[in-house]
Amino acid sequence: MTGERNLVEMLLARVKDRTNPAARHKTAAGWVDVSWAEVAARVKAVSNGLVAAGVKPGDRVAIFASTSLTWVVVDEAIAAARAICVPIYASNTPDEVRYILQNSGAVLLFVDHDVPDGRQAGRLTRANEKLAECPDCRAVVRFEGPAGGEREQTLEGLIERGRQVDDFDARVAAIEPDDLCHFIYTSGTTGDPKGVMLTHGNWAFEAATIRSLGVMLPDDSLMLFLPLAHSFAQVAKAAWLAMGFTMIFAESVEKVVANLAETKPTIFPAVPRVFEKVFANVQSGVLAAPGLKGALGRWAFGLFDEYVAAREAGQRYDTLGFALAKRLVFTKVKAALDEKLGGRLRLFVSGGAPLPRKIGYFFDLVGITVCEGYGLTETSAASTINLPGQIRIGTVGKPFPGVELKIAEDGEILIRGPNIMKGYYRNEAASAEVLRPDGFFHTGDIGEIDPDGSVRITDRKKDLIKTSGGKYCAPQNLENLLKTSPIISSSMVHGDLRPYLVALLTVNEESARKLLADQGVSVASAAELVKRPEVIAAVQQAIDAVNASQPPYSTIKKFRLLSQDFSQETGELTPTLKVKRKVVTGRYRAELDALYASGRDEA
Repeated sequence: MTGERNLVEMLLARVKDRTNPAARHKTAAGWVDVSWAEVAARVKAVSNGLVAAGVKPGDRVAIFASTSLTWVVVDEAIAAARAICVPIYASNTPDEVRYILQNSGAVLLFVDHDVPDGRQAGRLTRANEKLAECPDCRAVVRFEGPAGGEREQTLEGLIERGRQVDDFDARVAAIEPDDLCHFIYTSGTTGDPKGVMLTHGNWAFEAATIRSLGVMLPDDSLMLFLPLAHSFAQVAKAAWLAMGFTMIFAESVEKVVANLAETKPTIFPAVPRVFEKVFANVQSGVLAAPGLKGALGRWAFGLFDEYVAAREAGQRYDTLGFALAKRLVFTKVKAALDEKLGGRLRLFVSGGAPLPRKIGYFFDLVGITVCEGYGLTETSAASTINLPGQIRIGTVGKPFPGVELKIAEDGEILIRGPNIMKGYYRNEAASAEVLRPDGFFHTGDIGEIDPDGSVRITDRKKDLIKTSGGKYCAPQNLENLLKTSPIISSSMVHGDLRPYLVALLTVNEESARKLLADQGVSVASAAELVKRPEVIAAVQQAIDAVNASQPPYSTIKKFRLLSQDFSQETGELTPTLKVKRKVVTGRYRAELDALYASGRDEA
């Protein structure tokens, strides 16, 4: 990688040294391979168009679109114009789009299409709703479809404008490692998003390090569905450009499983919620099987719970019964997963939030490697990783070479290295709060370093709950444990300055309906479902199992079942599927207050 100081130079180098397809995406004609030369030519054409449109070095250009090959091409083209890319999550609301456009001062906005997205209007409609309040944004460029207004133009029209521009190579050569590449806005779980300023040097370091660690290999193929507005997807893109493996772009989140079976990738990066859902679907399917098959499955998963408890206690669990369960049940689970996921997956990569240990033990048991890493947007994503063959479940692995990590006196994780951001755009106070003169970034995460150097995350510093009795509790740990139950879909634990902990929960509707059907009960609506005593009893049983491993002050005393799952569209989840505590707490204030109405004291 000598001389490849930025991602555009990496792309151009792969044109020369790689013959495999750069990308694979689905069109009306089916799955189509795209060469490295084709990707580079498209990047050059779009970049020249940006220059012709008046985009200057240091200008901000926003992208409001779902993950696709075109998204990546435009991202690289913005970098090649020496401008700064400002990603916007495809699920963002009109007000969130307005905030990012205003805060960043973006001069152009790329939008993919105007197809309705779940319960929201199409992205073009959402953008246009607030565009009049964003005077810096001169135009909207559409990935597809005709231009419909004075401020709209098409991507092909932009490319046509750039045909007379011929300084592409000089522009790329002028990019310095310290030049800004992205403003990636945090997902805003605790307030307004902050624009994290990341440089070309940040990404070049990440790319070179991942390549040197050998987590991904040049002959791999990686399926990407993660939002490119998140640093996790961006670091996967950096690794792709550094190593030259094939990137497969999923059609959509809803079609990921079908796309995996169709394209057979070897690597699949995802957030823990995806792995939790895979586990929940496998478990509920096995437990719900009729007759002897179901009885055998329930017996095997009962032994699996004992296996997890033993592993957590640092003990071996190699009983004859468990060996039989692995042969009769879990080998078949692995075979079914292989068939469903394409049969060639050698590696899952988990990031964006802590992976529940029980989920890690499950995939380890069925022989699927899950490499969990740790980092933040402010650290250009990954700072640590569990390498294949060296995985320690419950940790996020060891720091990257060149990254220094230490634990502060209060338990906060501090990181220093070439991957640290330059600061938050237009927010000097917030920057000074986390970037100290000694160069260490204060992550806000609480953790510890094991004797072998592996890092263990225990909670978010600001998310710690302090009960009115003065006890500190870690809600994320409890929430992760709750979600390993097949009956529970989502959870939020609450109790700051309250006498005890309570939880807002949503149920796995498929599991709950199966539970009722087994008892001859049928319900018409989700609202009726969560009121059934059988469902409430099953949830209580799951809570009791979690409480059994907790000290009295960290047990959940009461809960409320909600009839509607948390979602991005309602603003309760971030695009990486983390609960926005402030939003959920505000929306369900009455329900939370009611759980404390009895005045029960803390245990």
